[in-house]
Amino acid sequence: MEPTAATLVPKIGKESFTQWQQHREIRQNIKSGKTWFNLPPPEKPPERHSPHQLNQCHRKVYYQQLNAPEESRDPSGIFWTGTQFEEEWMMPYLEHIANESGAYIRNSMWVDYTVDTDVGPIHIRGMTDPVIVDEDSRPILLTEIKTKQSVKYATEPSDHHVAQAYAYLRGLSEEWEVDLRDAVLIYGDRTTLEIQVFHIEFDLDRWQDLVVAWATNHTVFRMNRELPPADPEFGWECKFCSFKHRCGRAKDSKFSDVDAYGFLPLFNEYPEAKVIEYLDSHDGAKLTPTLASRYPDLIDQYEVYEWACQRCSAIYSFGVIEWDGNTESLPLCPGCANEAIPVPLAEPGPEAQRILDEDAQ
Repeated sequence: MEPTAATLVPKIGKESFTQWQQHREIRQNIKSGKTWFNLPPPEKPPERHSPHQLNQCHRKVYYQQLNAPEESRDPSGIFWTGTQFEEEWMMPYLEHIANESGAYIRNSMWVDYTVDTDVGPIHIRGMTDPVIVDEDSRPILLTEIKTKQSVKYATEPSDHHVAQAYAYLRGLSEEWEVDLRDAVLIYGDRTTLEIQVFHIEFDLDRWQDLVVAWATNHTVFRMNRELPPADPEFGWECKFCSFKHRCGRAKDSKFSDVDAYGFLPLFNEYPEAKVIEYLDSHDGAKLTPTLASRYPDLIDQYEVYEWACQRCSAIYSFGVIEWDGNTESLPLCPGCANEAIPVPLAEPGPEAQRILDEDAQ
């Protein structure tokens, strides 16, 4: 059939672009030999810490590390802009600066080391941004490159960016047996490409406060499987957090202080990709009826939790109950239909999902 505007226009839209983008990322990971990027991240040991997560909201990081279902898509545009800014602008610029001084530039360097604390060794592992090195590849100057919506009001570096720099400085110093104490934090403006640069010098007291104390406290939360307090560095963080409904910080949230496991009941804002990621990373996990109604194509691949009546305790499979997915108008229990006050069916909450999943295993 000859292509026409009438056949092409309906194919171009938000949903098809999202699917194309997801499939493109999968293909690129396979092509580059990084197939593990297509898999859900494994749950890391309590003592393992990534530099980029240091000194952030304990609760947000706790949710991330335990693979709680995210309520929003990854900010791919921000990630893409950050990568392009580093590769297309900062790398050539830093190489120019290095060459003028008889030095060289490396795209990144690994750090992998432990630090003794009151709760035992903590393990810090991650990959730096570009590093200026000598002819033997020994680090001279660490750089941290971040993008912001605007650098106009950037008057000082964020503490969690300083913590990240300290973690890399300490790791590189140990690995290369040098006393590396200097880093530059470069903030790039996503609109104007202007930069704001801050010189960071390693400070032992701030290292203890921003890195060691934070990581030690977070390790304790993880070891005790204790939901940390919601303690963001900036007030606006909650607005953009992928767990704000679960945490209870969303403006219209019906929930509060929910642990990391399970989908929120009657919550239909999870992006499909995040639903799949959660299900694939938790053995036995199922779709809630709400999510099965929103993403019917997933029913063939994943099971669905059953409806339950809170009055008569009757259980009903998702497929036998007619429902349009409207969470403001839940289906009624067929067994209690003749009661004076009908009772809506309920789907299991996070703790009930955990119990059901453990029983199924």
